[in-house]
Amino acid sequence: MREFDKFCELLLKYNKVHRLSGVKNIEDVQKNIDDSLYAINILEFENIKKVVDIGTGAGFPGMILAIALRDVHFTLVEPLHKRSAFLHLIKSTYCLQNVDIISDRIENIRAFKADLITSRAVSKTGFLLDLAKDFIGKKTQLLFFKGENVFDEVDDSMRYEIINRGKRNYLWIKEVR
Repeated sequence: MREFDKFCELLLKYNKVHRLSGVKNIEDVQKNIDDSLYAINILEFENIKKVVDIGTGAGFPGMILAIALRDVHFTLVEPLHKRSAFLHLIKSTYCLQNVDIISDRIENIRAFKADLITSRAVSKTGFLLDLAKDFIGKKTQLLFFKGENVFDEVDDSMRYEIINRGKRNYLWIKEVR
């Protein structure tokens, strides 16, 4: 995808020095981009205006979705300053007006009700729900990018769907009871 060429170039360049991500080559970056963009196949974004991405890291999935969905506002929360600096570089490079980057932990920032909360490879679902609780409104959806253990992390306190794609499980929580 040509739209993400500059992102790939910058991530591979800065990753060599700053270890922003586990990616080692263009194929690794593309897999992570594809993984992030898969959210567009799961969710209906016409009703989503505010997204919070917990632990954005090098930009997966939050920054990738922000580049693809310019009409949606993204708040990217990343406590590591070297990763936040990289996210600011990407925001500037792509002239993204729809992105706020907060260099702090989610529990330290002023909460607001989000339409969607995303997170990838941050923590177990129960802990993520606790971190996100002040951002969850009546219609908030959550999409967590999980691995094989997702089935051990769900219970009756949530209305959810698990979408499997290879080794990735997308946990789409439609309601937290």
